[in-house]
Amino acid sequence: MPAIPAPPVMQAIPPYTPQPSLNRRLTLLSLTLALLAATPAAGGAAPPPPGGHAAPVATTPQSAIRIVAVVNGDVISNVDVDDRARLFALSTGQKLIPDVMDRLRPQIRRQLVDERLRMQEIQRRHVVIQDKQIAEAIRSIESRNNMPPGALRAKLAADGIGLRTLVDQIRTQLGWLQVVREQLGPLAEVAPEAVAERQHLLEQQTGKPEYLVAEIFIAIDDPSSAADAQRFADTVITELRAGAPFATVASQFSQSQAALEGGELGWVQPNQLDPQVARVVAEMPEGAVSNPIRVPGGVAVVTLQSKREIGRDIGTVLTMRQLFLPFTSPLNPQEPTAQQRQTLDKARAISAGVHSCEQMEAAAKANPSPRPLDPGEVRIDRVNPPQFRQLLQSLPIGQATQPLVAADGISVLVVCTREQKNLAASNAPDLRAQIIEERAELAARQLQQSLRRQATIELRPSGA
Repeated sequence: MPAIPAPPVMQAIPPYTPQPSLNRRLTLLSLTLALLAATPAAGGAAPPPPGGHAAPVATTPQSAIRIVAVVNGDVISNVDVDDRARLFALSTGQKLIPDVMDRLRPQIRRQLVDERLRMQEIQRRHVVIQDKQIAEAIRSIESRNNMPPGALRAKLAADGIGLRTLVDQIRTQLGWLQVVREQLGPLAEVAPEAVAERQHLLEQQTGKPEYLVAEIFIAIDDPSSAADAQRFADTVITELRAGAPFATVASQFSQSQAALEGGELGWVQPNQLDPQVARVVAEMPEGAVSNPIRVPGGVAVVTLQSKREIGRDIGTVLTMRQLFLPFTSPLNPQEPTAQQRQTLDKARAISAGVHSCEQMEAAAKANPSPRPLDPGEVRIDRVNPPQFRQLLQSLPIGQATQPLVAADGISVLVVCTREQKNLAASNAPDLRAQIIEERAELAARQLQQSLRRQATIELRPSGA
């Protein structure tokens, strides 16, 4: 039985895209859930076979269930807190030891209180998130990660997490996004004069530094919660430096609108950051995670992803088409299954027969794929690992690659265009989106603070 080439060490191609507008915001779905679906938990069970049954969700004895908060009459229990902590552990790949769990509980409770306030406001405004929207979102996650229908539910069940934990979070995220849109009202429309003014300011700062930053914001509404916020920030930083993905932690715990983007603030100038944050970012190496930074209203933890000069960032960008042919089971290169051998034969035929992006698009129609054919613009110097970057740099336009074998399937790529661009050049759509993002963040924080001031919140001990 012939072996299949060993899977190369290759990461997914990161699309190069401008900062999305409010209307195109990704939600928690494309961050936490995608990672959760793709990353097997230690000791986690595989999805059940067709016709099989998922493992039962672990239940807490009735006598052990305690109320940890009451929000305008709505109850939050210790089970809600523990389920959210397990979801966090599963999505980040971290094991939560009891000490870490104890330090997370107060902030998780705080987050659940805020979510409950948001959901109450969603209901007050009669914003309805249909069950089919939730179902479509979960199906999308499963499809992007080559999971069969129902596999995500089974994975959660195998790790003792009720599906309701995930559904509630999704429903609140989607509903709150609609509430913020309504709250913005006319401010969601940006006048051309405002865009022109932002463009003029940027032109005056050409050559000065700007930073690609992500943030986790931990709110402090009263002095009594400052110590808990500080402990939580310290715990989060420890987990981040141990390898927890920043975007996933931010999407779970950050209390800013940027949480919907994994904490991404996009390219920002120093005057757009809090002065304390700007000072830290200016001294950070790329990839570093900061210590807790006190800012108005709370604590920030930031990571510096990249830096450049305003108006000056020349890079090579390409467009491409990629056809992914999935395996029905993980690959053992020495003992490939019949389906895997057939998939390799098909990939070789596509590689030999495709000589343009148009032909690759035709091949994709004949071989529907769970992954997008067009990943968008790709900035070559940001592609990893280096051998993959070199392949994209040297591949002739219109020539298909040899089959690229990975553990879950085989890809064939074609480069359509390759050109140098000034990636720091601003344009009206990007600036308009940036202004809307800033307004949305301010509106969301003001509304959340107002909801807290008006609410009746009773907190009870949240320990185990």
